[in-house]
Order: sequence, then structure tokens, then C-alpha cells
Amino acid sequence: MADRYVELSLAERDVRCTAKLLDDRAPVTCAAVWDALPLAGDVYHAKYARNEIYALFPPFAAAEPPLENPTVTPIPGDLCYFSFAGTELGTRAYGYDREVRAGTTLVDLALFYERNNILLNGDVGWVPGIVWGQVVEGLETMAEACNDLWRSGAAGETLGFRRV
Repeated sequence: MADRYVELSLAERDVRCTAKLLDDRAPVTCAAVWDALPLAGDVYHAKYARNEIYALFPPFAAAEPPLENPTVTPIPGDLCYFSFAGTELGTRAYGYDREVRAGTTLVDLALFYERNNILLNGDVGWVPGIVWGQVVEGLETMAEACNDLWRSGAAGETLGFRRV
């Protein structure tokens, strides 16, 4: 299979980076994401995992991918896939501006942009993610924009994923 790439973008900040899909390590997850593209949604900056931005989506795979190529210590440039039940995200502590109910499943597509991340949540413990992509171009510029999200706020900003 030929290498496949996705572009991540922060629309309002007009910043982009390119990531290679890790088809050899996470084939089921890569296929699910690729088939669902393009995707875009409100961007959030992590509260617990440190240097992470992400967007939440309704489930888009016929079945949730297995935990392939898992990590609890993502490195800069890792793209991770998470699936959460509404009861896992439905507390006010997470700060979402929409209702997240029990029985709802959400897919979290995340970009880790700097070092020293750990996927340990005080409410539920370890939260392994599936590493499905790695940024190969534009990470430094994207990291600057991600830091700006942290300092200035993410309201009104969109994180997009599209095929390249």
C-alpha cells in the first residue's frame, strides 16, 4: 500500500501540518479515519494530558477499532484515536460547552504537539490511545499555534482533518 497522508488545520489561525498514516501499525484505525475524512470540529486543549489538542466526533466506524499500536506516553507529532462513553466525559469538570450524556459515544482525534505527555486521568486512571499517525511536516508551526490555544483560548477555533 502506498503511503497515505492527512492534513490537520486550525482554521482561524490558518495553520496546517501534514501527518503520515501508520497503516502498518494501526491498519483498522487508519482505515476507519481515512474513510471518514474530511472531519472538522471545535478544538479543545487538554487539561490532563498536557500538550494535546483534539476534536470530538460522533462514531464513524462500523465497529470501534481494537486497541492497536497503543500508548499512554504520546510523543510530539503523534495522532491518537480515543473512544469515550458519555459517562466518561459527562462531568462539568471537563468543561465542554454541550451536553454529553450517558449512552453517547464520542470519538476523540488528538494531536500531541510537545514532549512530556502522559495519558493518566484522575477520574478513571490510564487512558491508552491508538497512535494512528505521525506529523512529518509543519509540527513546529502547529505547536506554536497550539500554545496560543492554551494561552489565548480555543473558543471559535476548529480542528480539521482532510486527505492529502
